[in-house]
Amino acid sequence: MQPQERIAELKKERNAVILAHNYQLPEIQEIADFVGDSLGLAMQASKTEADVIVFCGVDFMAESAKILNPGKIVLHPEAKACCPMAAMCDPSGVRMLKKDFPRADVVAYVNTSAECKAEADVCCTSSNAVKVVNSLESDLVIFIPDENLANYVQRFTDKNIIPWPGYCPTHESITLEKIEKLKSEHPQALVVVHPECRPDVIDIADSVCSTEGMLSYVRGSAKTEFIIGTEKEMLYRLGKEFPDKRFYEVPGAVCPTMKLITLDNILAALESMSPEVTLPNELMDKARAPLERMMSVGRGD
Repeated sequence: MQPQERIAELKKERNAVILAHNYQLPEIQEIADFVGDSLGLAMQASKTEADVIVFCGVDFMAESAKILNPGKIVLHPEAKACCPMAAMCDPSGVRMLKKDFPRADVVAYVNTSAECKAEADVCCTSSNAVKVVNSLESDLVIFIPDENLANYVQRFTDKNIIPWPGYCPTHESITLEKIEKLKSEHPQALVVVHPECRPDVIDIADSVCSTEGMLSYVRGSAKTEFIIGTEKEMLYRLGKEFPDKRFYEVPGAVCPTMKLITLDNILAALESMSPEVTLPNELMDKARAPLERMMSVGRGD
C-alpha cells in the first residue's frame, strides 16, 4: 500500500484533517485537505470540525493551530521543522521594547513563537500586515520579527514603525541581481514578490503580495509569464492552477525546514498520534486574542 492510501485510511479513522502551507513539497500539497498561506491556514484551523489537525508547515503554524483549537489534537509531523525567522525573536526582548516604548502597539507577524504572540496586541500575516497596522489606535508600532515586512508596511502607513531585526533567510536570498537576470532572460514576464523580500527587490516588482495574493494577481492578469519571488514550491501550486501560464523560480529560494515534512512522517504521525503540539493553557489564552484579532481584520491583498 502506498503511503498516500494509508494516510487516507488513517485520516478517516482519526477524523483528521491535513493542512499544508504553499511551501510544502508537491506530494504533500496533493494529499492535503487545504493548501494555503498563513492566514488561510489559521482560518481553516479555527473552523475545522475534525478531531485531529495534522499541520504540514513549520513550528509556529502548528502552534497557532493548537492555540485556536485548544481542545483538539494537533500533530506536527516533524518537530525539527522550525522557522528560522521566528527563532530570531524572543519574548524577553519584546518585553524590553515594550518598556522602552510604552505607548506603542505591538504587532506580531504570525511567524513568531506562541510566547512572542502572547506579548503582542495583534498578529498579522503578509496578506494583511498593512491593514492591521493601519487599524491600530497608536501612531507608534513595534513590529516583530521581520524587518523587511516592517519596512514594506512603512511604505503604506503614517505610523512610525519600530522593526525587530529579523528576516527570512529564504526571502533574503532573493536578490536584485537574481531578479534582474531572470528579467533579462524573460523580458515579458511580470515580477511578483513576497513582502518578506529585500526593499530593493520590492522596488522593482510589478506586484508585492502574499502567496494567496499571488494566485489572485495571476488569475486577474492577462499576462502569461511571471517571475515568482518566493519559496520555490509556490510554483507548483501556481502551475497546477494556471497550466496555460509560465512561472520562473528564483534560484536558491528554498526553505529547507519546510522540506522536513514528508509523506513518511505524516503517516507515522497519524499512526502514533505524535508528535503532538502541547502548550500551557495560560500561554494559549494570552496568544489567542491577538490571533483572533488578526483573523477579524481579514485579508488585505
